[in-house]
Amino acid sequence: MASLAPYWRTYAEFWRLNFLTLAEYRANFFVWLVFTLVLHGSAIATIWLTMNRFPIMNGWTWQQVVFLYALYWLASSLNGTLFFTVGDVPWHIREGRFDRFMVRPLDPLFQIISQPGQIWPDELIVATIFFAIVQGLVHLQWTIGVAGLLLGAMVGGAFIDFAIQLAVATLAFWVVRLDTLRWVVMSLETDFTRYPLSIYNRVVRFTLSFIFPFAFINYFPASTLLHKTAQGDYAVNPLLGWLTPLIGALWFTAAYLFWRRGLDHHQSTGS
Repeated sequence: MASLAPYWRTYAEFWRLNFLTLAEYRANFFVWLVFTLVLHGSAIATIWLTMNRFPIMNGWTWQQVVFLYALYWLASSLNGTLFFTVGDVPWHIREGRFDRFMVRPLDPLFQIISQPGQIWPDELIVATIFFAIVQGLVHLQWTIGVAGLLLGAMVGGAFIDFAIQLAVATLAFWVVRLDTLRWVVMSLETDFTRYPLSIYNRVVRFTLSFIFPFAFINYFPASTLLHKTAQGDYAVNPLLGWLTPLIGALWFTAAYLFWRRGLDHHQSTGS
């Protein structure tokens, strides 16, 4: 455990600086909070308008579709709170600033995700409040198993989200600009996770389950929690909802190994 002490101290300092920044730039915090509310409020409004026109979406009511979004928001906001700065990797490489992470005694990836900045858990707090409201709309029956599944979906989903972002960021060691690819992946995640996977064709189902496993962030856990395992011609094994932590661990491991390969390929700029 002694070898982990520098990491704990660095991470504690990271959050101390974040909260000091919050205290110093309170107006910026509230602007960002308003932006978060508008962004997710627009997404929820879009779901409501869609479901107002189609009250039942392949067996899913509007309350259940909003539950899907709430479950995704929990995992996404946890990822944003803990790992948001991984998206800065391409910028560091492009600007020749990545070398400093290579010469320091701590793991480069840890340094990336613990950079002092303006990262606050406000979105995670709002997402938790929203989920607390939505779970009442779907009359979720709380048990130890349900709580465990939700925790696994939240943490595992955050690691799936993080792993995919890490894999995309790692490509910057070979490709100078990744803006378009990042936009495509983010659009794929935000647009297709809003609605039940069962409404899409087989190609999309396969893509969201096995190529970019966003379905494990919210759809499979929600199907298990809401007992919606038979939806038209698409049947879902309820065990899939429990696999999110495993999928998250596997994807993170693969993304980290890819990251290590990228580090070996990095060419120092000498700056």
